[in-house]
Amino acid sequence: MAKKNVFYAQSGGVTAVINASACGVIETARQHKDRIGKVYAGHNGIIGALREELIDTSKETPTTIAALRHTPSGAFGSCRYKLKSVEQSRAEYERLIEVFQAHNIGYFFYNGGGDSADTCLKVSQLSETMGYPIQAIHIPKTVDNDLPITDNCPGFGSVAKYVAVSIKEAGLDVASMCESSTKVFILEVMGRHAGWIAGAGGLAAEQEGDAPQIILFPEIAFDKPRFLAKVKESVERYGYCAIVASEGARYADGRFLADAGSVDAFGHTQLGGVAPTLAQMIKTELGYKYHWALADYLQRAARHIASATDVEQAYAVGKAAVEMALAGKNAIMPAIIRGSGKKYSWSIKEAPLEDVANVEKMMPRDFISADGFGITDKARSYFEPLVQGEDYPPYKKGMPQYARLKKVMLPKVLKNSFTL
Repeated sequence: MAKKNVFYAQSGGVTAVINASACGVIETARQHKDRIGKVYAGHNGIIGALREELIDTSKETPTTIAALRHTPSGAFGSCRYKLKSVEQSRAEYERLIEVFQAHNIGYFFYNGGGDSADTCLKVSQLSETMGYPIQAIHIPKTVDNDLPITDNCPGFGSVAKYVAVSIKEAGLDVASMCESSTKVFILEVMGRHAGWIAGAGGLAAEQEGDAPQIILFPEIAFDKPRFLAKVKESVERYGYCAIVASEGARYADGRFLADAGSVDAFGHTQLGGVAPTLAQMIKTELGYKYHWALADYLQRAARHIASATDVEQAYAVGKAAVEMALAGKNAIMPAIIRGSGKKYSWSIKEAPLEDVANVEKMMPRDFISADGFGITDKARSYFEPLVQGEDYPPYKKGMPQYARLKKVMLPKVLKNSFTL
């Protein structure tokens, strides 16, 4: 019987290190040519499987694949396409199995967050009933750091580092000009339901008065009078106020501060910008001159300032996924487990997908200061190891050099097409 091939796909918002996981998958698979055939990558994520648009990674040189480790974004293309439940659209899952069977694919590695974990689980279960079993393994990835079981998620450490460094540097800028110019600076960061990224910004505050003086978490209900009083107190005490605001900041009744009144492809509320909302609030109520910035794609694409810990862990979960598949494992996720000693250490263990899919891990209350505007020492101890170390990409003429893939597509063999 021919060796089974691998299908690898990237899902959802990409990160500075998701390609390091891809590198881990492909390099490890190539080391086991006696048991694994080729590695195919979905062109634009799971959409690539549905459309039978598969990239043959065997056409890429070892040098190019190695370069994925220091290349940001999704090298093969990602997508925000959520498969419906099996009850709603069995056809989508049957199409996946049809494509996998047509290309002798026996291993499915889906690199993403909670929704992709759910897809992995369903593919594993449905493929059994269809008589073509697929070993489906979820590879964790999300800047939001909200997957359960795993201590942290690959992609988060680098975003945490970017945000902490950015607010530290912006804080110094504002402090130097506040006497005669801007007194308030707001940095809006990602984090719809969980405040991990915003919390990481607190690493910048190493002593009293350092930026950020205020952090807004989705887990803490926004109280306008308390917030404005805190801004005023900071300006009067330090001359300025630097704020890190999670995009998911919300009122006690659950309303987002920046609810744009629409939803995205996943059914999530579209957010219109918490930073300008806060800025206008401050201008109207306190009269302070302000500036605000939206970290947006910059925070998750900033490979030039990636955490070395994050890069190492991203590669490791990709490698572990292949090794677990070869060991006969199915419907699991390689999870990062923090060691118990004083010196930071970590290992990887298996996490059942039924315990991972569609579960969000929020910031613990004891990570957030009593007043709700900062982080505790416990949170600092959690964050600090995740941003440690530098792993710079190679530079040429002052610019970082990233992988450029050929993306050779596999010939289609199915006569029928699939419409999304």
